[in-house]
Amino acid sequence: MSTFIVAEMSANHCGDKALAKKIIQAAKDAGADAVKVQTYTADTLTIDCNSEIFKTAKGGLWEGETLYSLYKQASTPWQWQAELKQFADEIGIDFFSTPFDRSSVDFLEDIGVSRYKIASFEAIDYPLIKYTAKCGKPMIISVGISSLEEIEEAIDACKSAGNTDITLLKCTSAYPAKLEDLNILTIKDMLERFGPQGVKIGLSDHSLSNIPSVMAVTLGACVVEKHFTLDRKLGGADAAFSLNPQEFKRLVEDIRNAEKALGKVDYTVNQQNRRYARSLFVIKDVKKGERLTPENIRSIRPSCGLHPKHYETIIGKFAAKDLPFGKPLALEDVKDDYEK
Repeated sequence: MSTFIVAEMSANHCGDKALAKKIIQAAKDAGADAVKVQTYTADTLTIDCNSEIFKTAKGGLWEGETLYSLYKQASTPWQWQAELKQFADEIGIDFFSTPFDRSSVDFLEDIGVSRYKIASFEAIDYPLIKYTAKCGKPMIISVGISSLEEIEEAIDACKSAGNTDITLLKCTSAYPAKLEDLNILTIKDMLERFGPQGVKIGLSDHSLSNIPSVMAVTLGACVVEKHFTLDRKLGGADAAFSLNPQEFKRLVEDIRNAEKALGKVDYTVNQQNRRYARSLFVIKDVKKGERLTPENIRSIRPSCGLHPKHYETIIGKFAAKDLPFGKPLALEDVKDDYEK
């Protein structure tokens, strides 16, 4: 099964519907399987409050903003989304979204999205997960801020709603994320822990490198999500950790090449190449009855002589007939006893 590669538009449309369509087209051209948006308003995510606890972190990408002001700038207008989905359908790329409350789930059901993504910061909102999972569509859940116990509870929330099509995304909730903080090996552990429950594993990567995604695929990830923009210079709340079309195309190529290289478990011997392997040869004329020694028998290329594993057992035995220089040695050429 090929990796499902998602281009996350998020706020990179910069409030311009025409730009949003260009991003969808560029994602298709770059080889993405899907483009994703986020369905919320500032009021469905938080409240308009200026106290310190509602302000973004100092020194971070969005310093100086309140949560409300940030989400108001970054939201994708709901009135666009049916049109964006229709456009995506027309050009042949999947379109889906992250809902943040029940009203957004209802809205997305009305426009007919194919699946749902639960964001890391909503992955502990089990009532929201249950409500979304009841729609019966594939559930993708980022677990960037969830403990192991909370991950299990998120899985249970889906299953309690009768939905077992669950993919967990390993995620480092930093923007952008540093390579040393990604801990991609966690994917292997997640597969071992949750795979037996029928849960699939993927990666939501906020770094600007392709290496984590390729590594994730080699460890068994079946979904990769990366933020996507036409040009980081255009701005937008997520531009700083988004790939441009050329970078995303390279990401897709790297993942597809990694899939080719992974191939399958295969111990078949390539016989065409095998002919150049080593085997036992006569490297000096040997008369019938003459002892076989390291001076007249060697393991060399190519492979048309006796297997090298016999070398130690035939050295010290005798030639059953005259053996000319360059002859591939065979078992019938060897006698245990001296014979003239």
